[in-house]
Amino acid sequence: MHDVTAIILAGGRGTRLYPLTKSRAKPAVPLAGKYRLIDIPLSNCINSDIDRIFVLTQFNSVSLNRHISRTYRFSMFTDSFVDVLVPQQTNENTDWFQGTSDAVRHHLSAFQAEPTEDYLILSGDHLYRMDYSLLIQHHRQSVADITLGVIPVTENQASRFGLLKIDSTGRVIDFREKPQGESLQEMKVDTTNLGLSPEEAALYPYIASMGIYSFKRDLLFELLESSSQYHDFGKQLIPSVIHDVQVQTHLFNNYWEDIGTIASFYQANLNLLTRPTPPFSFYDSRNPIFSRPRFLPPSEIDDSQIKSSLIADGCSIKKASISHSVIGIRSQIANNVVIEESILAGSDIYQSEKERQNDEANNSLPIEIGENSQIRRAILDKNVRIGKNVKIFNQQNIQEAYCEEEGYCIKNGIVVVMKDAVIEDNRII
Repeated sequence: MHDVTAIILAGGRGTRLYPLTKSRAKPAVPLAGKYRLIDIPLSNCINSDIDRIFVLTQFNSVSLNRHISRTYRFSMFTDSFVDVLVPQQTNENTDWFQGTSDAVRHHLSAFQAEPTEDYLILSGDHLYRMDYSLLIQHHRQSVADITLGVIPVTENQASRFGLLKIDSTGRVIDFREKPQGESLQEMKVDTTNLGLSPEEAALYPYIASMGIYSFKRDLLFELLESSSQYHDFGKQLIPSVIHDVQVQTHLFNNYWEDIGTIASFYQANLNLLTRPTPPFSFYDSRNPIFSRPRFLPPSEIDDSQIKSSLIADGCSIKKASISHSVIGIRSQIANNVVIEESILAGSDIYQSEKERQNDEANNSLPIEIGENSQIRRAILDKNVRIGKNVKIFNQQNIQEAYCEEEGYCIKNGIVVVMKDAVIEDNRII
């Protein structure tokens, strides 16, 4: 795949994931205690033998840019690269990115310099494992100008996506963004044309776009230069050309999740704990998910009870009870803590003994989960300081609440303690 160049769109604001996106880009949101969302498409590229990759960033991109630059370094003796492209003013463009296709248009000069046959355009905020070489192979064998990665979806799921209608050859003949009612019913297709069994086709009568696009090189440049009024691939540019060029589909009939809301982020993490077979697993030696090597020590667990949980590197857990939870890197959990169905992002640093003593002298809390605290059905972002005897379990079953001055929000009934928040001793949330 050395004649394919990948472009990963990672500039999203991620407003529905707030407050996890208060100080970071959506693709930089922590995942499974030690990864970030951007690691998924980057790892898929590497495992698919695609090693010429551009990442387009924009919103709150400092931590995302740092993570990429410290993680993805290829040998200087090859032409492989992962380059981060940020918004820049030129004589032609003086604004921020207005959408997905506009982001690519801003950097056309960089892409035109690449000796590549096809461009693969990806999103930076989905959870899945995919061999992109199969999509490229199908793209070329079908002599397509554009090929879209698609998944089959149910009636209940369909209105959340951009839906495609295809003919018997798999060519796209209609494309509608999140249709409702009669418009939705008109988008039903016979998905056996994509290889589903009759039983599967009855359950999944719609085809949804994954936000994965393969373009022929020259066509991509031609469309971006001639259609400057269109700022988004899925909503505008591709629907405008389906009757003029050959647009094909490539079916991906496996686990794929758009991490777009607090509820989907929470559930995607807890799904990793499903036994015996989670819908997505990081335990695949042939197709690993890469991330930044931090050289942390093994986690230290003392007299604790842990059930169906993931414990990342460098944690210290003392006489705790943890069940069905994800515990992130460098988490410090004190005596008699109870954690259930929760996600802890961990910490960016270890505090030295001197720093902890300074906190104590200044009546401040250390970065840890304090003694006798209870946490249920919650998300704790990085570097939180939870005092002693704190209870976080949304006892009143509130669905939405914004208490940012107090360091937390409640979204979809899930308590989200914000990054660097301080929850004092004996608080009940």
